[in-house]
Amino acid sequence: MADIKEIQDRIKSVNDTMKITNAMYMIASNKLRKARKMLEETEPYFYAARGMLDRVMRHLPEDSKDPFLNQHEDKDPKDVIRGYIVITDDKGLAGAYNHNVLKLAEEHIRQDGDNWKLYVIGEIGRQYFLRKNIPVDEEFHYTAQNPTLSRARWISSMVLEPYLAGELDEVNIIYTAMKNSLVCETHFEKLLPLERPKNNDEMLKMAGITTTLEEFLMLPSPEAVLDNIVPSLVTGYIYGAMVEAFCSVQNSRMMAMDTANDNAKQMIHELSIQYNRQRQARITQEITEIAAGARALKRAHELQAKMREANLQALKQQQ
Repeated sequence: MADIKEIQDRIKSVNDTMKITNAMYMIASNKLRKARKMLEETEPYFYAARGMLDRVMRHLPEDSKDPFLNQHEDKDPKDVIRGYIVITDDKGLAGAYNHNVLKLAEEHIRQDGDNWKLYVIGEIGRQYFLRKNIPVDEEFHYTAQNPTLSRARWISSMVLEPYLAGELDEVNIIYTAMKNSLVCETHFEKLLPLERPKNNDEMLKMAGITTTLEEFLMLPSPEAVLDNIVPSLVTGYIYGAMVEAFCSVQNSRMMAMDTANDNAKQMIHELSIQYNRQRQARITQEITEIAAGARALKRAHELQAKMREANLQALKQQQ
């Protein structure tokens, strides 16, 4: 069993660690407020863009051959080359946030054989794939902690260029979104190619667009309209995913630090009980030793008194 000095050192160490986790909790809380504001400002544009795209897609001719539509329906699924935009964080200490994203990405990569390309956002993801000897086609530094529209536009251009060149057949994105203040979910979304909507009344309603019959004229051509809308939509979707991921990681870090604080308090409580028991045992031992010493001293005095008395009686008899 540890002695009192060791327990005191452990209590001090846990208290020092709890100061750090408390500071990280406050930092994550402030960043979460910033991220939620960014998310609120992003959602109206995203839903409006999706609504506009859905309107365009509903009025596209059936024989349209736009490159943003599914052009590899007759292609063997094993030969389809898929690109994955994987959004992780630059730091750890966020619970299972990074693990869930990387696990989902690795599952899809294994299913695709060698027909895939990775576009990684975040230092954790880059280091993970480096350790696994999984090649990364593009990596984007300092983006996970500072999502901006310009960076989303740059990432969008990096995936659209090989897609339009025929080097990619699909573009997918893997990120984490907040379901509520307690739960974050890992999402897998296909960005390209586009699919004709079947029933998207809810999205249209959120975009403020009615589903009444409308006359829709696309000039100079439906393909030209798509070529102008889709890159902006992909950029907006990537930016929205980055903001969602930034919001989720701050929420996950807050929860992780809160759990760490609770565990530290519980550990300090248990160590304090152990310390008090050890201290009480030491005090009891000291009292026992003092009492035993007092009894021994008393017996010694009594023995000396008896010896003096015996000596006196012996002298009297000699006289």
